Amino acid sequence: MFKDLFRKQKRYATIPSEQAKKEIPEGIMKKCPNCGHIMIAKELEKNLKVCGNCDHHYSLSAPERIRMIVDEGNFFEYDTDLISDDPLSFPNYSKKLEADREKTRLNEAVVTGEGTIGGYPAVVGVMDSRFRMGSMGSVVGEKIARAADRAATKGYPYILFSASGGARMQEGVLSLMQMAKTSAALERMHRARVLFVSVLTNPTTGGVSASFSSLGDINLAEPRALIGFAGRRVIEQTVRQKLPEDFQTSEFLLKHGQLDQVVHRAELRETLIRILDFHSGRDHDGDH
Repeated sequence: MFKDLFRKQKRYATIPSEQAKKEIPEGIMKKCPNCGHIMIAKELEKNLKVCGNCDHHYSLSAPERIRMIVDEGNFFEYDTDLISDDPLSFPNYSKKLEADREKTRLNEAVVTGEGTIGGYPAVVGVMDSRFRMGSMGSVVGEKIARAADRAATKGYPYILFSASGGARMQEGVLSLMQMAKTSAALERMHRARVLFVSVLTNPTTGGVSASFSSLGDINLAEPRALIGFAGRRVIEQTVRQKLPEDFQTSEFLLKHGQLDQVVHRAELRETLIRILDFHSGRDHDGDH
């Protein structure tokens, strides 16, 4: 009888399945795609969408980037009426554009406008990778070029945030022509002696990296951003050699002289304010 009272009981533990481990309540928790660290969504927002464990920089939407960089309430958007057409009658292109408009509540893959940053006026452009992967079609190129022309006319610095998969294949050669159009607009700005700051974010690839995003008077980038023209595999097959592990990262480009600075997101606004202050021509008393 007493033996039964004190006999060892078997203990059972429930081990969650791998599927259960992966499932995270939507909207409450976020799992870092880089290190797998799980964070409370609100804490991630407070941390400017940067992982507190590995420093991975999440992609930002255009509205999020504008709120983060531009002084509150001081942004006036340009060209809100410009909407992409389907010049080549590409299968399902119109439907995909409409779906992206509904998903993002944007008319295109770039938002342009003017506002103040730390009190300094500037023309600002922000690409949004949620819209056709930030690809550059006719309207994207037109909006970026028009913003450059307005910056040249007003004498405002132009700050442009790139996030793109490259030229938009559904518009064929018309999308490739935007490389020349945007570059020519920036040349007009250069002749007017107006500052252009290019900020490259993850990813900046294809025709965008080969045109306006690389033409800044000052070229900045966020940490570990993917920046390049063609994919790693294509390049390795072409040159027939293995590329470095950090190839096409912002740190690699900085090391090889293609960037001026890699700036953590938490320091980006203050860095831009310092650049605008330096180029404003003001002394410490606010006089020109």
